[in-house]
Amino acid sequence: MEENKQFKPTLGLVDATMIVAGSMIGSGIFIVSADITRNVGSAGWLIFVWLITGFMTVSAAMSYGELSGMFPKAGGQYVYLKESYNRLMAFLFGWSFFAVIQTATIAAVGVAFARFSAYIFPAVGESNILADFGFIKISAAQVTCILIVILLTWVNTRGIKEGKIIQTTFTASKLIALFGLMLFGFLLVKNNFWAANWQNAWTAMQDLGVDKAGKEPIGWTDIGGVALVGAIASAMTGSIFSSDAWNNVTFIAGEIKNPKRNIGLALFLGTLIVTFLYVTTNLMYLYVLPLQGIAYPKADRLAISAAIEIFGSSGTIIVAVLIMISTFGCINGLVLAGARVYYTMAKDGLFFKKAGTLNQNAVPQWALWAQCVAASALCLSGEYGNLLDMISFVAVLFYVLTIAGIFILRRKRPDIERPYKAFGYPILPALYIIMGTAFCILLLIYKTKYAAGGLIITLIGIPLYYIATGKSKSTS
Repeated sequence: MEENKQFKPTLGLVDATMIVAGSMIGSGIFIVSADITRNVGSAGWLIFVWLITGFMTVSAAMSYGELSGMFPKAGGQYVYLKESYNRLMAFLFGWSFFAVIQTATIAAVGVAFARFSAYIFPAVGESNILADFGFIKISAAQVTCILIVILLTWVNTRGIKEGKIIQTTFTASKLIALFGLMLFGFLLVKNNFWAANWQNAWTAMQDLGVDKAGKEPIGWTDIGGVALVGAIASAMTGSIFSSDAWNNVTFIAGEIKNPKRNIGLALFLGTLIVTFLYVTTNLMYLYVLPLQGIAYPKADRLAISAAIEIFGSSGTIIVAVLIMISTFGCINGLVLAGARVYYTMAKDGLFFKKAGTLNQNAVPQWALWAQCVAASALCLSGEYGNLLDMISFVAVLFYVLTIAGIFILRRKRPDIERPYKAFGYPILPALYIIMGTAFCILLLIYKTKYAAGGLIITLIGIPLYYIATGKSKSTS
């Protein structure tokens, strides 16, 4: 009976678009522009970083439309890599997805939920240490993160409809709230900094850090040439992380109605909506706050600094609630989609066998709980902040390889049905490959420790693959 269980196609175009947008919008847009500004130091370059990230994201999403139409199966990107290259390449993605990309993102967004919840409920903050074992400290924020991940994992084991309700409700809420925050920023602020921030819009600068006490900024230094290119690459780790996870909808292809049409459309619409909101929100920051205030908001809570200027003292609570809604919906989308990759890997004999089974609600329950355990461990590690650079590097690396697969499949399987062809082929896909490759190389140069760490984690998958395939052969 277990073998006859199949995914139920119950998600329409709106649901799929909400998964794209909801998985993308977490906590990043409310925080990372501070670090971007410290790297590039001007209004023009801040917006440029978000525009180039948006261009890359929408271009990649439109390219994925062709692949999703060719292979409308659960597993998405894992399947595309297997069809374009081989099982090893697909496994390396699946392993990296489980070890870093998806689980670390769930952990990072979960901790952001707890951090901003502390503005309303101080007891769940990071300063509240519940246990100190010497080698590890466990804070209330980490426990809150784990409890949220467990709750949403349990909800998603109840069936795709339950996960869909949460995703659509919370994504619609945060889209409306983010749009409202942006609009009120332009309408309610009495004294704006627009003209001052754009006065030297293209004079790139980089901050020199803070004093020994860790309180006051030292100052800025002008940058250009190679240094500016490196600064842009470093800055983009934040914007790439904030714009990532748009591909999650491809993992649940088996549960989407008319996937050959709807996945491609959802990818385009979702990434376009989020890119527009991200750019306009950053324009609002430039309107509401001085450049120094964007670079150095209190505790890097940029959105809260902006909201205080817009709404007064109540702005802290308004943004805290908005980010709680945003991160809750984002975690749900990540939890819902990620387990389908492990399910497909298990069907190929490349993951734990139990991950390849569906429960009575037609969802991969064992895979969901395995993902929950891994994400919870990363919450406890306290290393989620450092993992963000790894996430950006590894995610873009596999995006480049996947989009390169379009060129391979055009030669390898020219006769396969393509309901949707990559927009702007071959120019846009090739441009993404060039830009993505350059981004990864620059990260290896300028953020070597974490980018190389991400590469090492990926390469560890090679011996794991041969161990997995060796076991499957011996048991067959």
